[in-house]
Amino acid sequence: MNSLCIVGLGMIGGSLAGALKASAFEGEITALVRTEESGRRGVTLGLIDRYALRPEDIIPVASIVMLAVPMLSMRSQLEAIKPYLTDDAVVTDAGSVKAPFIRDALAVLGKLNRVVPGHPIAGREKTGMDAADPTLYHQKRVLLTPTSEADDDAVEAVSELWKLAGATVEILGSEQHDRVLAATSHLPHVLAFALVDTLATQQEAEEIFRYAAGGFKDFTRIASSDAIMWRDVCLTNRDAILDSMDRLDDHMKKIRSAIAESDSEKIETIFARARKARDAYT
Repeated sequence: MNSLCIVGLGMIGGSLAGALKASAFEGEITALVRTEESGRRGVTLGLIDRYALRPEDIIPVASIVMLAVPMLSMRSQLEAIKPYLTDDAVVTDAGSVKAPFIRDALAVLGKLNRVVPGHPIAGREKTGMDAADPTLYHQKRVLLTPTSEADDDAVEAVSELWKLAGATVEILGSEQHDRVLAATSHLPHVLAFALVDTLATQQEAEEIFRYAAGGFKDFTRIASSDAIMWRDVCLTNRDAILDSMDRLDDHMKKIRSAIAESDSEKIETIFARARKARDAYT
């Protein structure tokens, strides 16, 4: 593990780079960037050692290539780096949806023995490398979803990378990952976006936001997240997200009915059950 190349040096990739710089990682950290400005900024912030605008100038010397780009950009990035990957280079990612990435990797690379998909369960609503936080992954989970074809040393290399960043690593099946994250991460983001957009289009939007209390700000914080990234998540994990939305819709109808009928016992039962579940989780 002597060289990591990050493709997409934004908040997620930049936070990993910063964490590794602050840890015992002894290898070179590089980045494949789109502009000279972003490359120079990465060096100035101390996140990377060097950068390149062309994959042929940096991918051939990378032991691990980390794709930290929006989900719908993964395949094109895989196609761009494929000609320059060495036989023993490990390809991983930090995307929020895993099964589509695996399908893209197989289609582009032809095999999955050096592919280790990953997803850090951590993030911020801010974007860009200037929002990078070297402590972002401390005591957070990173889920790896390698296929049965993956080489053990490849999985270990990616696992050690995240552990150096302060994370706890767990292995999960890709389909299970996408179902679970649809319910616990993707659906909440959709809800936050939907609520804020609903209120923003009302005639009294200015007054609504002016007098919003702390609970509203807490609940809608994630609506400040990157719109392109979450658009891609919705499109690539569509079926699982729709299933979670349908389940929530059914439950909302029950709550609405209870409120319409002034069924205080049913309302309290639902709220108390939800409170107990969340308290046990937190």
